[in-house]
Amino acid sequence: MHPSMKRLYAAAAHLDSPIRGQSAVARALGQSPQTLKNWESRATGVSAAGANKAQQMLGISSTWILEAQPPMLIGGPSPVSSSATPCDYVRVQQLDAEAGMGEAVENVDYPEVIRAIDFEPGYIRSIVGFVPAPGRLRLITGNGDSMQPVIQPGDAVVVDTGITSFDGDGIYLINMGNGQQIKRLLDRGVIHVASDNKSYGEPFPMPDGTLIGGKVYLRNRIERFN
Repeated sequence: MHPSMKRLYAAAAHLDSPIRGQSAVARALGQSPQTLKNWESRATGVSAAGANKAQQMLGISSTWILEAQPPMLIGGPSPVSSSATPCDYVRVQQLDAEAGMGEAVENVDYPEVIRAIDFEPGYIRSIVGFVPAPGRLRLITGNGDSMQPVIQPGDAVVVDTGITSFDGDGIYLINMGNGQQIKRLLDRGVIHVASDNKSYGEPFPMPDGTLIGGKVYLRNRIERFN
């Protein structure tokens, strides 16, 4: 196994909420297990993009992964244990669930919580506009390319599950009857469903019976907005 992968696995196991094993680390990074398997065996090890994602999403230093330069873990948003969260932080749980950006994805009724992340209230307020009640925000992974360039395949997004009806133009988690999808909803007198990737065609009227599971915010852009 490439040394950079050994360092990634070791650091993931040392998080406050440990992540162990290829599949679990892959889910936490929004990658496929095959991608991690490739990193394990290839001569260059973990890609620079993968190391940067580990730093952004898990708080594992990219220079530690790639060059073995300490510290192993950095500050900022970081995984935490399931113990009580300080009252001046907002906890967001990442679920073992995906939402399709193209084809819909069916998830189990009660997805497992992979990990939890604590954010400062001001950090959340700058993105969502307010500090929500505990448990209202969830992190899930987008799968597919229909929302490019706004959301990339494998990006983890924040879902405000307190919004279950149309709340103005924006990106939503919806279910049109065949699984969860991330789509843009537009008010054109009648609500339309749109993909940001224009190769997926023109917006179309939202089908009757469509369920809205929440409004989507881009967790991978939180750092860029502050």
